[in-house]
Formats: sequence, C-alpha cells, structure tokens
Amino acid sequence: MAKIIGALRSAVVPRAGAFSHLSVHELAAPVIQSVIDQAGVETDQVDELVVSNALGAGGNPARLCALAAGLPVDVAGLSIDRQCVGGLDAIIRAADMVDAGRARLVVAGGVESYSRRPLRMHSNHGADIGVAYDRPAFAPEPAFDPDPHEAMALLAAKHSISREKQEAYAQKSHQSALDAGDHLAHEIVEIAGITRDLYARKLSEQVLAKAPLLAGTVTAATAAVAADGAAFVVVVADDFETNVLHSLTVGPAQTIGAAPEDPALAPIPAIKGVLSKHGKNIDRVEMMEAYAVQSMACIDGSGLDMTSVNMCGGALARGHPIGASGAILAVRLFHDLQPAQSGLAAIAAVGGLGSAVIFERSA
Repeated sequence: MAKIIGALRSAVVPRAGAFSHLSVHELAAPVIQSVIDQAGVETDQVDELVVSNALGAGGNPARLCALAAGLPVDVAGLSIDRQCVGGLDAIIRAADMVDAGRARLVVAGGVESYSRRPLRMHSNHGADIGVAYDRPAFAPEPAFDPDPHEAMALLAAKHSISREKQEAYAQKSHQSALDAGDHLAHEIVEIAGITRDLYARKLSEQVLAKAPLLAGTVTAATAAVAADGAAFVVVVADDFETNVLHSLTVGPAQTIGAAPEDPALAPIPAIKGVLSKHGKNIDRVEMMEAYAVQSMACIDGSGLDMTSVNMCGGALARGHPIGASGAILAVRLFHDLQPAQSGLAAIAAVGGLGSAVIFERSA
C-alpha cells in the first residue's frame, strides 16, 4: 500500500492578509520544495504532482506549481477541482497511482489564494462583455444548490443544534489551536515571514454576541473564514527505499456524492465506509470545520468520539483555503499520529461531496 513519507503546509492566513500578494504557485512552490527535502528524496524522483485548486479558473495550476518548484520538466502536473474535498482527493489520487504501479513517487496536496482569485464573469450571450457572479453552480437545479450559509442554518434547525452549542464548539477549536501553537509550528513552512497560523484567538462571550448573523443561528464566529494557504505530502510505493523512519500508510479511502441540497452530511457515508473496512479503533480525527454545525453533525452522525476530534483546533481557528483544506487534515495526522495509531481525515464540499481517508502509522 502507498505511504506518506513527508507532509508540510504553509500557515493559513485569512484573505487580504500577509499572503495577499502571493499567487497560487508562489504559495505552493516553497511547500513543495520543503516537503521533498523533508522526505529525503530528489526532485528527479518525482513522477507526478497532483494539485487541488478551487478558485484558479483553469490554466492547469499544477503545471505552474511544478515549474515554480523546480521539478523536472517531464513532471506534467495534474490539477483537480473538487472544491473543499480536493486537497484530500489529490492524496487519494496519488495513492491510487502508486498502488496501480503507474508512479513510484507523487507529490500531492492543494493550494488556494483566495486573495488573488480571478473575478468571475459569465459571457453575455457570447459577447465580450460579462455578468459578474460570486460562485459557480454546484447543482443544475437552483433548488438543490442552496447558499452554504442557508444550508447550514437549515441543518442546525433540523438537528436542534443551537447557536450556543455552535459557539461553544468554535470556542474549543480556537482554544485548542492557541494551546497547540508551538506544536503546530513544526509542520509549517515559513513563507513571507509567517511561521504560524494567525487567526486563532480567545472567543469571549462578548465577541460571540457581536458576531454578525450569516443565516439562522449561524454566525461569522461559527463559520471558517476564507483564507490563503498550501499543503502537500509525498506519497511513495510501500517498497520505496528511504531513510525516513516516520511514515503513514494510506488506508481505506472513499469519496462519495450525496444530496447536493444537504452537503454538510456527505462525509458521513464516506466515514462509515472507510471505518467498516478499517476494522480498528481510530485514535485521532481531523474533521473539516467549514462550519461548526457541519462538523458537529458529521461527528454525531458518524458515531465518532468527540474527544479525539481536532485536538489541536480546526479550520474555525485557522481559516479555509478551499483547495488546500483537505490536504491540511492529512498533514495534521502525519505530525500527530504516534506509532501504531490510526487517524481519520474527513471533509465535505458544496454540491454534496464527502471524502474520508484512514491513515495508519506503523509501530
């Protein structure tokens, strides 16, 4: 089975912040170079680079990232867009390539520059003038493509998850991230002088009370902020010769489609599917926190132990660099799993997508 022998990320910085001057390839290249060094391999051993990117509007950003990182010109670069689940799916695709014998070493992950995202326009009946739009459609029928804030508000009402419960969850995420600050620094590549996630803070009752309402009981404090960041791992064949002792086996993995009008719950069948194949206890869980209510519903619906989830904080305390967020979950597990432990990474995406992967560290 494929294994991960290196995993690093940038800090996660809210949009219009310290990374706002950096393009996608400028964010990705330092992380790609650093993770190759961490894994103790050479650039000429890289067979492929798989990059998740959600907002770049085409152009094969993976090829741009490969060239910017100094990879050999024969590394073509494969870009994927599965929105929020894409960073985790890039790692799944890399493991599939390795397990199928089509590659020996693949660098995989994701990058997002929310700050430098292209402005989107629909052509007006083929003319060279356009109509601006904020996001693409994620389902063909508008009734099945709700605004994410509204979808989360409906989820909260349906599952009786109050604003207070959501706020308590957000407070815990931020506090856990603050407590883990020094530990998290070990997985972060310095870019533009930034070596730590910048968003985590003390969420007082006064701050929570003043947070703007987004929809229903969902507030700006219980939703992850849009952000810039990158995360990559090195995936190799099980018999790949390396001096690196720390590695994770890529275990059962699944990406599944679910009801697009209820996207937050899409990871639940994927989680249950990989857990049934794993058949062992899970020691740590990295669950994407695009919204507090989304994470809470997935934890409850999957029967996971809340005490093992996001022990160093989650995206509510970091931010959400869409294409990179799933890969960040894998990076977190690479650094936190102890010998003989197993970890689960899970994430939802608009359009009704859910991905889950189990990683195992050998004894």
